[in-house]
Amino acid sequence: MAETTDITETFSDALMGFTLPGRNARGRILRLDSVLEEVLAAHDYPAPITHLLGEVLVLGALMGGLLKGENAQLTMQAQTNGGVVNLLVCDYRGGAVRGYADFDAERLANLGANPGLAALFGDGYLAITFETEQRQRYQGIVPLEGDSLAEACEAYFSQSEQIPTLIRVASRAGASGRMAAGLLIQHLPDGEEGRERLNVRLDHPDWEHVAVLAATISHEELLDTRLSLEGIAWRLFHEEEEVRVHAGASLSRGCRCSAAHYETIIARFPPDEQEAMRGADGVIAVDCAFCSRTFALAI
Repeated sequence: MAETTDITETFSDALMGFTLPGRNARGRILRLDSVLEEVLAAHDYPAPITHLLGEVLVLGALMGGLLKGENAQLTMQAQTNGGVVNLLVCDYRGGAVRGYADFDAERLANLGANPGLAALFGDGYLAITFETEQRQRYQGIVPLEGDSLAEACEAYFSQSEQIPTLIRVASRAGASGRMAAGLLIQHLPDGEEGRERLNVRLDHPDWEHVAVLAATISHEELLDTRLSLEGIAWRLFHEEEEVRVHAGASLSRGCRCSAAHYETIIARFPPDEQEAMRGADGVIAVDCAFCSRTFALAI
């Protein structure tokens, strides 16, 4: 029978981690509710874009939740070549998430209600940047192929990290707003010392077993707010010898913009360039795309 740690159950706007020691696997589960609504409220996005932002915010938090340290950060940026979406970006740091999309509204309207990834991005790519607590950065770039951003992220782990990974993302829009949720599970990167690294064994029987179980999760289960995140892990893996659950970060909308922050950045420019930035009133106006605010800097 599986065992779990005794922690308070979590349902929404939270990230939960778990491990399956007997199967050399780790995972993350999250559900975004009011936090997603806060992020989306910054702009009047049409339905296809709100769906896309919901997916990328879930993916950013799932993957960012694998990093150690409060100041570690993950940034995801999808760019297009001939597609409708010019830029899709999100980042995650210590439970704080933010995201923004720039797109051609006229072309998007001609695509219908549920445009696919190819229609939205054309010949696009996804850049995933990890920044550690010690400010070390590493990046992977994968083409935006397949049916979803989740598939592109799976390809990143398979190709760049050689870590078998399964990701599921679900979202829905209703009278109460939009909600999104997701599950990520991986084979642990390293085997026992002196033995073969598990991450190069894509056909390892432990991973095949875990992946089959994890793939049974439905969109309805991920989005069911009556089912806790711990309950999802229990449903999937209750027959395992042990399931270790640990609380992750509480999630929040995390735009880090401020007048002081932008003043610090502008101060790095030479005086003549600062002067060129000023408007007729002598003020430098800086727009934050993430939160749709304008900062007037009288420096």
